[in-house]
Amino acid sequence: MHPSKLYFITAIGTDSGKTLISAIVTEALQADYWKPIQAGFPRDTEKVQALISNSVSQFHSEAYLLQHPMSPHAAAQREGVEIDIHTLSLPNTHNTLIIEGAGGVLVPVSNQHFVIDIAQKFEAEVILVANIYLGSINHTLLTINELKRRNIPVKGIIFNGPANEDSEQFILNYSQYPLLLHVYPEEQITPEVVLSYAQQLKNSFIV
Repeated sequence: MHPSKLYFITAIGTDSGKTLISAIVTEALQADYWKPIQAGFPRDTEKVQALISNSVSQFHSEAYLLQHPMSPHAAAQREGVEIDIHTLSLPNTHNTLIIEGAGGVLVPVSNQHFVIDIAQKFEAEVILVANIYLGSINHTLLTINELKRRNIPVKGIIFNGPANEDSEQFILNYSQYPLLLHVYPEEQITPEVVLSYAQQLKNSFIV
């Protein structure tokens, strides 16, 4: 069984909000979720599962579950594990599959491969999470340049953080990627919050 559609959630850096965005996209599409490489606890799979309201989504086990909360290649070395992306295989599902990466696009998973190589291996369409902060334009454009250099298809950008119209418009104009959603700071992240954003995302998201 192969997924009907693949989306790979990546970001401009660590702690950009990929897991929250993954939950929102998973909820919006009633998709399955898979984090191939998890470094550290709590597991992002458990976080996403706790935020999903629908009964359709399935949550697939990690291919690599590492103990240390650090770059996957460093955690793997410390734990005597060799991450080989050539051995990764997609979970068995006919549903749309959301794949969550680790960190940003050029986070190493081994001495030979980066996180974004997983998206390329599976020919997944990328959803780019760009969080807003001082300096984020530079980090976002560097990420966009790498995605373009690799000719990776990008579904669009999801901004995460306080509104900054000047920054957002510059990034959208430069990238020519569509804006899918803007997630704003929330006092608490609950399934209801995720469902609300998922309903917004449906309006701009055509599978």
